[in-house]
Amino acid sequence: MNALKGVGVALVTPFQQNGKVDYTGLEKLVNHVSKGVHFLVVMGTTGEAVTLKEDEQLAILDYIIEVNAGKLPIVFGMGGSDTASLAKRMESFDRKGVAAFLTASPAYNKPTQEGIFHHYVSIAERSALPILLYNVPGRTASNVKPETVLRIAEHTEKVIGIKEAAGSIEQVMTLSSLMPELFLILSGDDPLLVPHMACGGHGIISVVANAYPEEFRKVYENCLNGEYRQAREVHYRLRPLIDALFAEGNPGGVKEVLQYLGICQNHMRLPLFPVSKDHSQSLYRLIAEMS
Repeated sequence: MNALKGVGVALVTPFQQNGKVDYTGLEKLVNHVSKGVHFLVVMGTTGEAVTLKEDEQLAILDYIIEVNAGKLPIVFGMGGSDTASLAKRMESFDRKGVAAFLTASPAYNKPTQEGIFHHYVSIAERSALPILLYNVPGRTASNVKPETVLRIAEHTEKVIGIKEAAGSIEQVMTLSSLMPELFLILSGDDPLLVPHMACGGHGIISVVANAYPEEFRKVYENCLNGEYRQAREVHYRLRPLIDALFAEGNPGGVKEVLQYLGICQNHMRLPLFPVSKDHSQSLYRLIAEMS
């Protein structure tokens, strides 16, 4: 669990113009982020997992494991709205070098809190690895309430933490006050890292860290040391870019920045689409201001 404290990066998946995975860009990305982050997250929302077949996802994971060569812990995203099939996939997972699964609460079918509780308990019983919950109601249309998270944690030790992306500092405070000390509370919102840490959080799974891993680590470490003035200074310097990255959706913004930085191209699979020309120019100006 300590290995998953700090700054994790929700890795993008670089594509070629023809839609195939760009493994050269992926290697450059992993080497770039490894200069600053504490762990890697593969096949999250930012990785466009929903547009990748399972064999593609596993091929990407295997390649990252090879490039990473054991340097950083790896978390693998695996989700779905069919509890039984998800549990089967988690049970049969046999990749070495992966520390935990990250799995969002079911989307679209909008389960009740009781349904969410039994969903996570069911997959935990069969999972080959520890599990990080992922609460992102903006995408799933249902909020995993802190009381439900506590019930899950009390029922099974297999669930070791949560990526909390409800955008509510009040919810982070409630989680921090309720959960056992060793239960990880990781921010899923780049703009909220500083208040999240001040409320008892343990780090973040970041999109921005794809482009600026060392800067984001400085924010985290300053918070960890109680140096909130210094943390705010770095964070406020990043803030205009953070806001702009998400203005036309994720991962369009961060892929545009990565292209400007020479790490990978901005190609995505439909229905996702690159940012507009005007927004691309705005991002370029923000990058230049940070240089």
